[in-house]
Amino acid sequence: MDAAAEPMVLISHPMLWGLGEALAAEGFRVVRGWEASAAERAQVRAMAHAGDIHLSAEFLESLPSLGLIACVGAGYDGVDVAWCRARGIEVTNAAGLNADDVADQAIGLMLAGWRNILSGDRCIRAGGWREAHRNPASRSLTGRRFGVVGLGAIGAAAARRAEAFGLEIAWWGPRPKPVAWTRMDSLLELAAWSDILLVASRANAENHQMISRAVIEAVGPAGMIVNVARGSVVDEDALIAALQDGRLGHAGLDVFAEEPTPAARWAAVPNTVLTPHSGSTTLETIPRLVARTAENLRLFFAGRPVATPVPAQP
Repeated sequence: MDAAAEPMVLISHPMLWGLGEALAAEGFRVVRGWEASAAERAQVRAMAHAGDIHLSAEFLESLPSLGLIACVGAGYDGVDVAWCRARGIEVTNAAGLNADDVADQAIGLMLAGWRNILSGDRCIRAGGWREAHRNPASRSLTGRRFGVVGLGAIGAAAARRAEAFGLEIAWWGPRPKPVAWTRMDSLLELAAWSDILLVASRANAENHQMISRAVIEAVGPAGMIVNVARGSVVDEDALIAALQDGRLGHAGLDVFAEEPTPAARWAAVPNTVLTPHSGSTTLETIPRLVARTAENLRLFFAGRPVATPVPAQP
């Protein structure tokens, strides 16, 4: 095929460049957004995007032929969907494909933090295990209360897993859902009820830092917060201060206010388990995300309705 006739797809961020080879194999002409010339930008009709990364109006306006933003994962909080659709730009995502893997990550963070697994590992490696000394005793999970903020695909998958550990489940979200688990009247009520509070809500402008100091302190010095949603949903400064002061017991985080998060920010923060936004990064899920992205691109270039348009933001 003549290179000039190939549908041109822009990769929006270096973290996604590994996607370029797969899309090129699908017959797309792929360009790096951070290196693209003005002439290439003028030809771009579609973009593959990491949905949590903010797309400015200035950047989008530099792509005059853009008609599709295909978010590779489930999230699209970095995209102003209403702004795009008002200008004829469709937005798609890959919702649901990574829910089980992210739920597994959430449970792993919970277990590692609640049972002091990482400190036990460090104790042994440092030669600290003696007959008269072991890692400090942790608390049993059985019978504890597991609160879920945002009962979408990830939150529900994590709640089902938590039930298998003998945890009691409750949740809160802006809209009721037909589930057997109790929906609390407010986020603050859920936080006060919970021993472990899982944050799994979709990020948007309305819930920026909704896990506030008041919510964190409601979980309390014996409790734990696990975040697999977005760093923007949690007041990270308040979380760090509460962990340092003992007003919050533990935290398990896969997402951060700034990514990559600076190592120095966490150097003096106790009782934390941190992973580098890797909840959906599995050998099984990555090909599914790529396939869904490619499917939406193919449909768009064929002039057909895309498979998974995102819902309009509230």
